[in-house]
Amino acid sequence: MGPPSSVLMAAQRPPRAAVRAAVRACLADLEPGDRVAVALSGGPDSLALVAAAALVSEQAGLLCEAIVIDHQLQPGSSQTAGRAAEQARILGCRTARVVAVDVPVGPGTGGVEAAARTARYRALEAAADEGGVPDQRPPTILLGHTRDDQAETVLLGLARGSGTRSLAGMAPVAGRYRRPLLDLPRDVVVAAAQEEALADPRLGPWTDPHNSDSAFTRVRVRREVLPGLEAALGPGITEALARTAALARQDADALDAWADQVWAAMRDAGVAELPVEASVARLGPVRAPGLVDPLPAAIVSRVIRRFLIGSGCPASDLTAAHLRAVTALVEGAPTRAEVALPGGRRARREADALIVRT
Repeated sequence: MGPPSSVLMAAQRPPRAAVRAAVRACLADLEPGDRVAVALSGGPDSLALVAAAALVSEQAGLLCEAIVIDHQLQPGSSQTAGRAAEQARILGCRTARVVAVDVPVGPGTGGVEAAARTARYRALEAAADEGGVPDQRPPTILLGHTRDDQAETVLLGLARGSGTRSLAGMAPVAGRYRRPLLDLPRDVVVAAAQEEALADPRLGPWTDPHNSDSAFTRVRVRREVLPGLEAALGPGITEALARTAALARQDADALDAWADQVWAAMRDAGVAELPVEASVARLGPVRAPGLVDPLPAAIVSRVIRRFLIGSGCPASDLTAAHLRAVTALVEGAPTRAEVALPGGRRARREADALIVRT
């Protein structure tokens, strides 16, 4: 399924109108009085998003606020964050808050990009939940990712060899998060921000120096890989990658739903026990009553992943290599070999069962 027709029509409008139409379609199911929190960095994408969200929210009776995360990774970051918050107020946001976070660096953090992303999402959720009232719907959080960001994400997933879910890129809606601009090209969104700045010089967007720093993998993809693909294969690569993400997401969603059914049946049948003892979890033969036997490899690996996470392995640290090694234990002949897992866990095969211990 491609993007909704309202989004396709939005992309054909003048930039500012295109962004507003995309945001309007994204928020159409909300009711007057619902809260909308926009993640704002001060860059052109998020600034264009805040401008549209504030306008659409006013028209629909929604309560729009901006949340600026100060990662404290660059000199003058607090001033940059404060300026972005002021711009959100100028654009009509009910409130605009700056939240400073500490980004861990060094071994075990996954790199600055990953650590900053984790810190940012945690802070966004905590800040969005502040100021709520009992029985009020949790606030919807808007993110300013564009179609170009989606293409970059797909290429990064392809380079990691992470499978269908990684190739699916970013979802337009994921829990409380929504990405209204995911089907709009970055240049359209940047042009919308420039239109806002022309209307009010105080709204000039901030240019993040990290966006031109080739030390970051995503920057290299943006500045070198995608232009190289366009030059070699012709125009339209970004759009094609985004379309691939949408198709891969459909497949990944279907496989995940199937795996959920298998996992639920195994739990109900007592095949999967979490935990058997305080530090032990047990998974019997990877099959479930009434379902295909043997199960396809795509389902087996997903069921094993659910078991390992339930056994205490941190989901963010569980890699495809871990899953391959544990799947080999399940599908191969009995062996005394063990697989080291994140979270201080170890997996081994005992008779027909997979056992995870601390």
